Amino acid sequence: MPIPSSECCASMAMASDFQSQWARRPHSEPPPKAPNGGKYKIAVCQLCVTSDKETNIANARDRIEAAADKGAQLIVLPEMWNCPISHESFPIYAEEIDAGLEVSPSLAMLADVARKKKVTIVGGSIPERSGGNLYNTCCVFDRNGDLKAKFRKVHLFDIDIPRKITFRESDTLTPGEGLCVVDLDVGRVAVGICYDIRFPEMAMLYASRGAHIICYPGAFNMVTGPLHWELLQKARAVDNQIFVVTCSQARIPSADYTAWGHSTVVGPFGEILATTEHEEATIFADIDYSELDTRRQNMPLEFQRRGNLYHLTDVTRKELAANPMKQGSTS
Repeated sequence: MPIPSSECCASMAMASDFQSQWARRPHSEPPPKAPNGGKYKIAVCQLCVTSDKETNIANARDRIEAAADKGAQLIVLPEMWNCPISHESFPIYAEEIDAGLEVSPSLAMLADVARKKKVTIVGGSIPERSGGNLYNTCCVFDRNGDLKAKFRKVHLFDIDIPRKITFRESDTLTPGEGLCVVDLDVGRVAVGICYDIRFPEMAMLYASRGAHIICYPGAFNMVTGPLHWELLQKARAVDNQIFVVTCSQARIPSADYTAWGHSTVVGPFGEILATTEHEEATIFADIDYSELDTRRQNMPLEFQRRGNLYHLTDVTRKELAANPMKQGSTS
């Protein structure tokens, strides 16, 4: 069907009115100047998770301490590192984070080792109990052992692939309602959890807030892992010209939920900086945030966006701009 002349003229007018800054509302902000020159050693701890919570906590502590002793400044843990991934486990292993570290042994350990080893920790995730609900929650600690951010998984893993895998996180868990960007001594860090990586809008908002790196604790399965795990990491990194880090549980074939493993660090040009297979392991990568400037100068996507044709609104940041008193390091 031919386009009416009035619509045709309107389309031509829009196409000629090129305003790249319209692509995102509010406008994108560049990453801030990172401490220590923007160069850091990152460690990704792919952990074997058992049904014994105390064993899981002790193992995570050992791995974090070993990584710190090898010079890591930023350490990332897997999704649900203190418990098996199952609907039966979540309520049993859940901790009331808001009630304080004295009743949260998993986070008390992270705070203690971060302070003693002077490292920043993106603490994977654990099941959180709050207000009668259960959440899949990541906590971030700075090198002084202070809790700097708490992120609840936004997109719950509800899938049904007949004769392959069926899992519904929403049968047990409640989705989070906010994003997480936090300024740390290792730069501006954003957080998503596992299934969140499938939603490019979320990563685009993180990039527009000036994040240097997005960390995705996760545990892809044996069906989607081989097909999508690496693909999605590279896509989020390349789309946003940003560092992407994923950290999975190690694979335990006898577990009810078997993780794919393959924790990875990806650079802003889609290059794999470090990766591993499916066994328990710690991988290291040296990251340099000056690479973000280099890649964005080589390929200036931010200035080439057709903002006259589309835009993405960051509702939270608009609200913070309207109410400066609410402004903080996390959102």
